[in-house]
Amino acid sequence: MRDILVFYSDFDNYSQWKQLLQRELPDLDVRRAEDIEDPSQVRYALVWKPPIRFFHRWPNLELVINLGAGVDALVSRDDLPDVAVTRLSDPNMARMMAGYVLFAVLRYAREIPFFERMQREAQWCYRHPRSPETLRIGVMGLGELGKRAAEELARQGFSVAGWSRSPKRLEGIECYHGLDSLSAFLTDCEILVVMLPSTPDTRGLLDAERLAALPRGASLINVSRGDIIDETALIEQLQSGHLGAATLDVFAKEPLEVSSPLWGMQQVLITPHLASVALPDSAAAQIAENIRRLRQGKPPHHRVDLQRGY
Repeated sequence: MRDILVFYSDFDNYSQWKQLLQRELPDLDVRRAEDIEDPSQVRYALVWKPPIRFFHRWPNLELVINLGAGVDALVSRDDLPDVAVTRLSDPNMARMMAGYVLFAVLRYAREIPFFERMQREAQWCYRHPRSPETLRIGVMGLGELGKRAAEELARQGFSVAGWSRSPKRLEGIECYHGLDSLSAFLTDCEILVVMLPSTPDTRGLLDAERLAALPRGASLINVSRGDIIDETALIEQLQSGHLGAATLDVFAKEPLEVSSPLWGMQQVLITPHLASVALPDSAAAQIAENIRRLRQGKPPHHRVDLQRGY
């Protein structure tokens, strides 16, 4: 009998993942949960936000693969067995994220929202571009994705600072770390990019007081998790004009409720959690390699510490 990998995601293409995984591992049986007759044959789970008690069904599970970089949906669950949990670490995901961040930063740096408004009003209105090195960009979170985005922004000539919980050293980027330095970091950010994982230490980190520490008129870009930012405080800061604009790809509750004031704000760009997604064509090989390593008695790559949340 072949080992079974159980697949669960409401967002990803099951057929595509099955085809690519079985191309990498012809002896692997990939099935959805409802198609599995003998739960004891399941050795691996490839999941994105599985429902409560999902993992109780598989008594011989050996590996859980999270379909993405953020593992907050797997933290503090009482049904997760004591097995290795890994996340995807696909260079193409990092490239996709860096591209989205660069787009959002350039949109503000080149004042594109202003020109869009002028177009709607049929006005020919010139504004001279600023040199990128005069714009101060802050990146909160210097993990794999944040590091790649910060380096890309620096490569484009922007003045980039980064903030993380622990010390980091990145060439050409001024690095801050620890809560004691957070206010000083925020005070100097004309454009703030939020790329932190969702953990007990980061949820609500950008509250009303810390959002107010940003310079008046600053722009905010959130591509991490919605619960990092106090959404009510964010709305108030946008309404007051202290925050000049926001690009929001993630929200505390998704989909964003129709009643949210964010929908109607012209200074806000909303996208549906797509800044970076798992790409089967490139990620399937990484998953297959971890399964091979497990079969050989080796530890898998990109293992997650669920106590830390990343």
